[in-house]
Amino acid sequence: MWTRPRDPAVSPLLGPTSLRRLGGVEDLARELVRSLDPRRAARATLLDRSPPDIVGGNRARLAEGDQMMHLRDLWRRPFTEPRLAERVTRMGAEAEQVSGYDAGDYQRVALTCVPKGLPARDLDTGQRELLRALLAAYLGRVPDGLSPQADYEDDATLDAVHLAWAGPTAPGQPHYYRLQGPRLLIEYDNTQRQANHAHSVWRDPAADFGYDALEAHLTAHHR
Repeated sequence: MWTRPRDPAVSPLLGPTSLRRLGGVEDLARELVRSLDPRRAARATLLDRSPPDIVGGNRARLAEGDQMMHLRDLWRRPFTEPRLAERVTRMGAEAEQVSGYDAGDYQRVALTCVPKGLPARDLDTGQRELLRALLAAYLGRVPDGLSPQADYEDDATLDAVHLAWAGPTAPGQPHYYRLQGPRLLIEYDNTQRQANHAHSVWRDPAADFGYDALEAHLTAHHR
């Protein structure tokens, strides 16, 4: 797993500009989604509201149907201090309430082996280049050899990537997007703290950085 949380997502600087450390991957994705005609935009849109957090969470392995984890479940063990446990539970419940999501909504944005959203093969030439630039913004940051594909210049490789978006497309509004294809899952959200707390995650579901070697050993040799 390659993850980059940023809080705040936007920090004021001296002068008229701001520091947006994940601004590039937010702006490219928004530009791509807003370039779609209504028919394709509808196919790319999971919901008009964003989930409270990324869907994959901090799971060591991803599976079909994984839904967004509650905040209290992100830690390895439950909190034993009652006040802390209550506070974390309350924070998670408040975030869910703000999102307006119900059980059906969480199912709609759940992870699936067959990607949801709009496939790149249905994008025009300019939109495909935007998608390539967005992918490069993630995969170009890691050392050579760690990406499941060296690049997406090959059209057939790019065709298999799907774009899915949830939430408004106006800047400053809570939103979420997903890029998914063979051995590729990228999630981005900026939903918390009035859309000023961003998460960016790249995973290779077939050979994840979060692979639990000890669990694999225990499963193979001690059960």
